[in-house]
Amino acid sequence: MIDNYVNLGQQLNENIFMKDKVVIITGASSGIGLACVKEFSSRQAKVVMASRNIVKLHEIEKELKKVNKNILSVKTDVTEVEDCHHLVDETLRVFGAIDILINNAGISMRASFDSVQLDVLKKLMDVNFWGTVYCTKFALPHLIKNGGSLIGVSSIAGFKGLPGRTGYSASKFAMQGFLETIRIENLRNGLHVMVVAPGFTSSNIRKAALDANGSNQNESPRDEEKLMAPETVARAIIRGIRFRRRNMILSWEGKILVLFQRMLPKTIDWLAYREMAREPNSPFK
Repeated sequence: MIDNYVNLGQQLNENIFMKDKVVIITGASSGIGLACVKEFSSRQAKVVMASRNIVKLHEIEKELKKVNKNILSVKTDVTEVEDCHHLVDETLRVFGAIDILINNAGISMRASFDSVQLDVLKKLMDVNFWGTVYCTKFALPHLIKNGGSLIGVSSIAGFKGLPGRTGYSASKFAMQGFLETIRIENLRNGLHVMVVAPGFTSSNIRKAALDANGSNQNESPRDEEKLMAPETVARAIIRGIRFRRRNMILSWEGKILVLFQRMLPKTIDWLAYREMAREPNSPFK
């Protein structure tokens, strides 16, 4: 009973805090992005959804506008500079401000480095790293003006290189280094910068992950029903924004890995190798 009251109180505080905040969410048509859209919308934020799949965005928008009229869909390919500029311009045109930018758009891969084509690695960097850079570049002045929050949805792969994920790890390491530098450059002006590292989360990212030749692998190597729910990640992001957290590692496995990788680096290397090798059709069998 007490826990129920605590949860209700937390929900009410979050609703008050998020009401009328203008939030841009990239990769908004599925997975963590869609979960964020729904969670922020339920708290009466002004939500801007960005994705290449504008048809899906309009379907989501139609449903959400039944309870929140302040929803905007913007077709956006984050690898295109002009698309990211347009996304920010449209947000300002409709809502007049930007309080939160969630850089969530991302793709993954699974292949050993010796077999992967170089254009696959470039695509990972274009989406995961440069997409974050482009959106941040145009949104940053407006975030600074409002003392807002700049968020990067990363991964444990951004803290620890994972075998079979060279492009993914490289792009997430790059994203985190970029965001950390932005944080330090803006220490004096109230900008909040947060990196979020979910555990394996149930979403379409593994089915859409690229193989060595750049094709979608089309099936997940993991039991999606046992993975973290995207709604859990979305609620954690909202709490992190409210309390202006710096880094959020959302899984116990991730926390243990980050804690011990400097103390027992060889052991952690082998644990990472064994975990990836256990996946069906792993390139490390």
